Amino acid sequence: MFHEHQLLPPLGGEFKRRMLVPHPPNLQNHHLLNLNAALPPAMSQISDPNIAFAYLRPACVQLTKDPSVTNVETLRGQLKDINDATLQKLQEYILFPLRFVLKVPGPKKEKLVQAVAEAISFMLENTCVQSWDTLRDLFSELCLCLCCPADPGRPAEVSEELKLALVVCLDALLHAAYGDIVFRLYESIMLLELGAAVSLLLALSEKEKSRDIQRAALKCIQTLALQCDCTQVHVSPSPDKRCSVGDTMASFLPGITTTVTRIIAGDPRQGHTVTVRAIKVWSMMVGLVMEDAQLRSRKSLQPVSAELGRIGQLLVQRTPDWVKSTAEKLSVLLKRIISCTSAHLHWRVRLELVQLADHLLASCSQSLRECVGPLLEVLVGAVNDEEPRVRERCEAALREVSQRSQSCSSNTQTFSDVLSENLLSLASSLPRLMRTSDDQKKLFVLKAFLGYLKVLGPLVSVVLNSAAHLEIISKALMQVLELDVTDVRIVEERSYTDAAERSSHAHVQKKHFLYFTDEKIFCALMEICRTLGYHGDIYLLTDHFLDLYRQSSACRKQAAMVLNEVIRGAAGISVAARRLGDEGPSTSREDLKAAAVSVMEEYTSLNNWHLITASEETERDRQDQQLLSSSRLLSISSSDVITANSASLPASSTFATIQQLNSNIWQLCIQLEGVACFAQALERDFRPLLMTSLYPVLEKAGEETLLVSQAALNAMEDISEACGYSALKELINQNSDYLLNDISLNLQRLSEHPQAPRVLAVMLTHSDCSLLPLVGDIVQDVLTALDLSYNRSAALFCSLLQALMKALVRWFPAAHSRTNIPARSSSEQEEFCIRHFFLEYRKQKELSEGIGIEEDDAADLAEVPPPSQCEAVDDAGGSDVKAELPLHLSITKDVMERCIHLVSDPALRLRLKVPSFCLRSGREGSCSILPKMSLSTLKILNPKLPLSPCSVYALNLTIKHILTQTCAWKWFSDYN
Repeated sequence: MFHEHQLLPPLGGEFKRRMLVPHPPNLQNHHLLNLNAALPPAMSQISDPNIAFAYLRPACVQLTKDPSVTNVETLRGQLKDINDATLQKLQEYILFPLRFVLKVPGPKKEKLVQAVAEAISFMLENTCVQSWDTLRDLFSELCLCLCCPADPGRPAEVSEELKLALVVCLDALLHAAYGDIVFRLYESIMLLELGAAVSLLLALSEKEKSRDIQRAALKCIQTLALQCDCTQVHVSPSPDKRCSVGDTMASFLPGITTTVTRIIAGDPRQGHTVTVRAIKVWSMMVGLVMEDAQLRSRKSLQPVSAELGRIGQLLVQRTPDWVKSTAEKLSVLLKRIISCTSAHLHWRVRLELVQLADHLLASCSQSLRECVGPLLEVLVGAVNDEEPRVRERCEAALREVSQRSQSCSSNTQTFSDVLSENLLSLASSLPRLMRTSDDQKKLFVLKAFLGYLKVLGPLVSVVLNSAAHLEIISKALMQVLELDVTDVRIVEERSYTDAAERSSHAHVQKKHFLYFTDEKIFCALMEICRTLGYHGDIYLLTDHFLDLYRQSSACRKQAAMVLNEVIRGAAGISVAARRLGDEGPSTSREDLKAAAVSVMEEYTSLNNWHLITASEETERDRQDQQLLSSSRLLSISSSDVITANSASLPASSTFATIQQLNSNIWQLCIQLEGVACFAQALERDFRPLLMTSLYPVLEKAGEETLLVSQAALNAMEDISEACGYSALKELINQNSDYLLNDISLNLQRLSEHPQAPRVLAVMLTHSDCSLLPLVGDIVQDVLTALDLSYNRSAALFCSLLQALMKALVRWFPAAHSRTNIPARSSSEQEEFCIRHFFLEYRKQKELSEGIGIEEDDAADLAEVPPPSQCEAVDDAGGSDVKAELPLHLSITKDVMERCIHLVSDPALRLRLKVPSFCLRSGREGSCSILPKMSLSTLKILNPKLPLSPCSVYALNLTIKHILTQTCAWKWFSDYN
């Protein structure tokens, strides 16, 4: 590759004589040759060339005679004592012994060559190379030291330190080239030497394990193409010179881009600094060779000179065909680079990728037409980067792209068309990418999709006006948002605990999707939907996705999720609008309200709201199914007759799979979230809609399915906050009039509206005592309905009465509901009354069995004060008329009297419900309540009803808890 006669510089006689004679001819004072006299003063540098020559001459001569590491280091140490201007004048004299060491035939020690390379680097960093011969010879000598003697295209098998020193020295040589002499490197005659250097540097960049060598080799390639970005002063080529450099480097473009692409896509353990430098090299080289300005300026191609011989065959002519072919190949490499770095963990790599896209779009948009799409994808994908510096750089690049496209009217339509085509292409491939890519790639693809929407801005509505385009985007979202409904735990989780005992903003189970697991991916998808609603036509979007909602049950949940976020986006909620001059959402308040109402009516319709959510029939489920056995039902808010759909209200004999049940549960949860989203979008304008939306939400808050009840409670909290209520109880109290009116009407048609008792139970759970005067009449209606149809609706009503008792205990604590009688005296009288009741009960039971009363029993009865004494306690005030009970005690008494007969019900669960709310009423300490409570407890132990050992144990615990709470346990023990 390199010839011997090219490596030896033409040393002139005068220069050689200056090296070998004892005295330089230009020195006038011979006494200056004394070494001691030539030593520099402390803390100063030699500026006189004569003194500097005398000071360096012994070290140079000694190095020529004895090439050793010590002599090289001695010379290098002395060079630090001389200023730069003087070193410049003595440059060739100093470089001669160093180059002489490199050209000595035979093997050389690596340490020696490394020391020489470091000394030459120091010299070149502080001086300029003004001779073409020096530049060419040093360039060749350094390349020979780097290459393998047997295979010049492969790096030598030397130490990493030596390789690094040689590469740094070569970089310093290129930086030191002064004036126009550096451009002589890019003449056609130098093509082979440049090719050898590029091959060596590429091999070092790709094969070496040392990151320092990789970075240094890549930086040297940049410098070789006059594209270095370091802080040193560089030569600024004229347009003609830059074109000449581009012609020469075009021959090396395929090898450089291919190898650098392998480096970028290589082992991630190589470090982000190597990847950043490789991306920079790829960008600069492509930008140099494929620059639009250069290609436009070349009117005609110059013929290759015949004197070049075979070298002429290696020259590349940048013809239009070559440019087109190269652009196609570069597009393939660019896509590979983007796929490997777009979701890189280090933000500097992503930032460099953005700079690559900006640089190539600015300088090569015409020649790299095939690459414009991927480059725009890089920019729009980085708009949502988590690193602020990447986002800011990307936004600046997009503004520049937009300004450039607007400055030329012919390109404005082209730019928007490219964005639209890229968006649709990405939407078409989105399901495939979500199935086959890893989470990082999926996240980048979604960020790119979102970026296109943000860059298009108001033009999104133009894209969506095409039915084909809207169909592509909507189908992509439907496939990507498909839920995984195979988890059996969703169906198993039941809300047996009291709703008041759970936090109002309960934790909702995370949704599980088929094609991704990362929460960031779900957030990106939801932001895409909000952005569609922000920039799109709200009527077009709601109509289209409502059609998908109605058409297929498979797409119903996905369509509901999209609709929820579209409404929020149309209101400007959680939308990061990044376009300049953005004035907010274009949807008016009236249009937003109309869209929300239409979607909410579809959600709360009978077929979509009353879905079966349990595979096993619980007591509540059986009761509901009995009440819903009618094939035709009436809606609360409409008088139209609706035929029940077997899919939404199946008969008890219909078998529902786990997937179907899970699907129903998630559909209800998403629809409840939708009602909350509509409230957040409309804020106080949502208050008039509470008349039709709050009642269905309260229905689902009383569901036994845990996920549904939690979603309903969360929706109630969101609605309360959005409508401006201070708390959930204020929401219920302020709207209790029409809620209780609906409940009262629905209780009269219980077969059509079996959820009415649950609504009242939820209201009682989350309200306060101000609701009590309003529910008194409804409680009497409930008790009347219980008397008329206890065999059909007892379980449903008992759950309501249980919630009522809990609410009364919470609203009226025992400490505040005592009578004016002293606590001790009242407690003693209650105990006497209870003991008398138990003894009287045993007496009556024995008489009914034909057993006579013994004298001991009569004596015991004689000791007990008659019941009149208990009554006297209540009349302690001296009044002849018995005092009227407070409203809450009156309601409690009525409930106890009307529920006593339920303790004989065959269903154990129902029998246990009666004493479970009796224990709460017993805390009030009224003599009129305690006997009923005790009687209901004893009636549970009906000998005609068989009980399992577990049931007996549960009953004993319940009875003990009740009597302990009412201070009667010791009398009950004596009775047993």
